[in-house]
Amino acid sequence: MSRYEQFHEFRSRLNCRILGSDEARGNGVDGKPNVGATLVTKRFFTLDGQAYQDGALPRKTKELMGLVASMVLRCDDCVAYHIDQCLEIGVSDEELFEVFDVALIVGGSIVIPHLRRGVDFLDSARVARAKGRTPTCPAGGE
Repeated sequence: MSRYEQFHEFRSRLNCRILGSDEARGNGVDGKPNVGATLVTKRFFTLDGQAYQDGALPRKTKELMGLVASMVLRCDDCVAYHIDQCLEIGVSDEELFEVFDVALIVGGSIVIPHLRRGVDFLDSARVARAKGRTPTCPAGGE
């Protein structure tokens, strides 16, 4: 399974565990239903999704900003998420590499390992998408 596929499998499974119905969350080792997200968590996930919608700034700009912030904050899952969202809306590799440049300037050399993993994810995503594999996650948010 590619990194891209692992990312989507993990994200989908855990979003269902956190945000899903009682049935989707399953039962714990004690046989009782697993506890899910509180109202606060559900609202945060919704707010996160809404923040990236078109507004005064287009979604593309917001996703690219989110990618820079994610790289500087060194959140590999967030980097993967934003790369995936950028691919979904048609951002080119050239645009992504310019965004990587901005992240390096803002964050410094500590960003380099996250840049490497981001490029690895990008390559994996491009291969998976070329094969028609574009998994969707049932619940939103980073």
